[in-house]
Amino acid sequence: MTDAESRPRLGQIVRVLRGREAGSYAIIVGVEEPRFVLLADGDKRKFDRPKKKNIRHIQPTNHIAQEVADALAETGRVTNAKLRYALNQYLLHHGEEQKGE
Repeated sequence: MTDAESRPRLGQIVRVLRGREAGSYAIIVGVEEPRFVLLADGDKRKFDRPKKKNIRHIQPTNHIAQEVADALAETGRVTNAKLRYALNQYLLHHGEEQKGE
């Protein structure tokens, strides 16, 4: 895996590994180089108050919520409803194989 592939990208869905929200999923809404990302889930963690997280404390998935990435690219903002919808869609399609932990 090259460095460009391992870097977090806007709209990418991640699993939180450390902290109070460990085990939950969130979406990257901002990147602060070199090692922090801003996470929001649209529910407990709104877009206006994202969680700053060290990238070593998250597990990136291979899934990028395209509608979230597009909204962030166009306007620099995304609605909390869109974040919730994207996470729900991801968990519906990919959550089955990860629930057996």
